[in-house]
Amino acid sequence: MGQNMIDAQGWYSGARHVPSPFYDQRSDLTDISLLVVHNISLPPGQFGGPYIEQFFTGTLDPDAHPFFKVIHKMGVSAHCLIRRDGEVVQFVPFSSRAWHAGVSSFAGRDKCNDYSIGIELEGSDSIAYTDVQYLALTELTKQIQLQYPLITLPRITGHQYIAPLRKTDPGLVFDWVRFRSGLGD
Repeated sequence: MGQNMIDAQGWYSGARHVPSPFYDQRSDLTDISLLVVHNISLPPGQFGGPYIEQFFTGTLDPDAHPFFKVIHKMGVSAHCLIRRDGEVVQFVPFSSRAWHAGVSSFAGRDKCNDYSIGIELEGSDSIAYTDVQYLALTELTKQIQLQYPLITLPRITGHQYIAPLRKTDPGLVFDWVRFRSGLGD
């Protein structure tokens, strides 16, 4: 594990901070007990470029790509994005509620945003994630677990499992065994 840490406000020192306006305060900081893994690529299936950051900060130009006309006013965010090269970008401090899960339920409890942390991987359901993404995700997750000990291995899940009729990410190509073994499972 590296020397990256999470400060008292919930910012990860190993991330580039790009604050999003799309968050609000959590009702109970002691309730943070779930980690949700997602994927995103903008435009769909394309990697690199500024579009994910623009999307999560409300600055996406709807004329830059036809798909952006549909999504540019959605007002969503995640706590962090892990790019294909392993760079971690943090949009919302972990102590705040990011708007990543939408209509969702985990272990019979609705509104996952209230008690979860959302991590996006730059990717798609059908293209393998990179080695450095797994390394960055593992290091970040270990730090999150140190700060929020209720997030145990059984409470790390994918978006597809908390919104199964709506979402498919991080997809069948996400290697859960590899990820969990890196966490010490």
